[in-house]
Amino acid sequence: MARELSEQEVVRRDALHKMREMGIEPYPAAKYEVTAYAKEIKENFSEEKKNYQDVTLAGRMMSRRIMGKASFAELMDSTGRIQVYFNRDEICTGEDKTLYNDVFKKLLDIGDFIGIRGEVFKTQVGEISILVKEFTVLSKSLRPLPVVKTDEDGNVHDAFTDPETRYRQRYVDLVVNPKVKDIFVTRTKVVASMREMFNKMGYMEVETPILQPIPGGAAARPFITHHNALNMPLYLRIANELYLKRLIVGGFEGVYEFAKDFRNEGMDRTHNPEFTVMEIYVAYKDYNWMMDFTEEMIEKVALDVHGKTTVTVGENEINFQRPFKRVTMYDSIKEFTGVDISGMDETQLRQVCKDLKIEVDETMGKGKLIDEIFGEKCEGNYIQPTFIIDYPKEMSPLCKAHRDNPELTERFELMVNGKEVANAYSELNDPIDQRERFEEQLTLSEKGDDEAMFIDQDFLRALEYGMPPTSGMGIGIDRLVMLMTNQSSIQEVLFFPQMKPETTKKAVELNDEEKAVFGLLQKAEKMDLNDLKEKSGLSNKKWDKTIKKLTANKLAKVEKTDAGLTVELV
Repeated sequence: MARELSEQEVVRRDALHKMREMGIEPYPAAKYEVTAYAKEIKENFSEEKKNYQDVTLAGRMMSRRIMGKASFAELMDSTGRIQVYFNRDEICTGEDKTLYNDVFKKLLDIGDFIGIRGEVFKTQVGEISILVKEFTVLSKSLRPLPVVKTDEDGNVHDAFTDPETRYRQRYVDLVVNPKVKDIFVTRTKVVASMREMFNKMGYMEVETPILQPIPGGAAARPFITHHNALNMPLYLRIANELYLKRLIVGGFEGVYEFAKDFRNEGMDRTHNPEFTVMEIYVAYKDYNWMMDFTEEMIEKVALDVHGKTTVTVGENEINFQRPFKRVTMYDSIKEFTGVDISGMDETQLRQVCKDLKIEVDETMGKGKLIDEIFGEKCEGNYIQPTFIIDYPKEMSPLCKAHRDNPELTERFELMVNGKEVANAYSELNDPIDQRERFEEQLTLSEKGDDEAMFIDQDFLRALEYGMPPTSGMGIGIDRLVMLMTNQSSIQEVLFFPQMKPETTKKAVELNDEEKAVFGLLQKAEKMDLNDLKEKSGLSNKKWDKTIKKLTANKLAKVEKTDAGLTVELV
């Protein structure tokens, strides 16, 4: 069924037809030679030097003020906006004034791409502008852009702010919300900063398979697909670790990859099923060296992006200056729960979880129980960069046993602003030990743990040929960019986050906890997020699930204000 056009869309299509009737192609094929850009002109124009006397620019027309025989418009190119001045007699030097009177005034619309040639000057009020000598229609816009207005006091009206619409139509978001583009420019700077450091140290950037016969390198639920030619199932990778280690076996001393990984799990403000990680592996190093390396890398990123080591994240001022604090996992749990879990077996850990009112299930082994305790009671307390080190062996099936305590592993995770950002090991290179660890994971899988690791026989074979002592580190690029751009939602740092199809919205069924929170919100309509959490009386885990359900189903939305985070009905 054809989509019904709005009145403005009908008018724009009519203008398109009229242009073609006049012999003007609204979508020309020829190259348009651009010689200057808005930002460059604004920074370098000099009335004394009389530079930029003959320039060509191209971009979207974002505003227009028609005043008879003369008009002002605003052109936006890839670097910013600049004012352009259209004078009928400059554009139409002969008797025929059609190009100005009809094409410019009547057939062009806001959002159209045009090319202009002219000379730069300053208006009487001192604004750098371009006197247009000729213009060319480059692309006709058939849908009107949202009209976002800013008054003299800087207040924005009719802003394009609905998150769902912004994420679905990121192309519109980037056009009308200039600060959004800044986030992605910063993202590129973050990656470039890291790559510069690795290349300078002589490490090689590589690529490893996305489609894998065995999803290894992490404990996560994979996406599965089918390869028709080979008639076999394949998985989208959940990590690139095992392939990078194969390259260390093959003789490379240092390899790294910026990779897209995929995990078929929940979505929330810090998780997307498709995400970007950087993993690096360096031979003859251990996790102590990797901690120093990680500190240096993140401090460099902050300096390259912000020119300083302090970064504002929400209400917190985070300092990425080296060195970072280091705390063992057992000491962290003891500090925030008062319980020393060292030496406890699975039964004892279950009782600790019960005493601390932490929800667990029968599929969870010792490693996952400890992970739940840490995640529920400790993780959120680490705002400043902190290395949590020396994880229990059961939590780290790919990690080398601790040199001083065989019950632990030489592993660290970097916590910043209450979330894990990086994860690193002294890599396990004993093939016999590695096989035993994989077999333990198989036992967990048989108990019902759908995130337990598969046994990768080829990786074990590679280890049997010998892998040198190695340290590896993985860092979530999306979360790092969130920190560096002060964003509380991962969707803000992804060009195109995953969304539900627009056509499959159904009535949402709520459980008792979700109904209770929704009821509190219905009475107040808008509340401070922490106040709502306190009134709900829910545990951290139930609260996270509840607010995630309400926001994911567009029943409520969380917004950042000067006072903090607020939640309101949609």
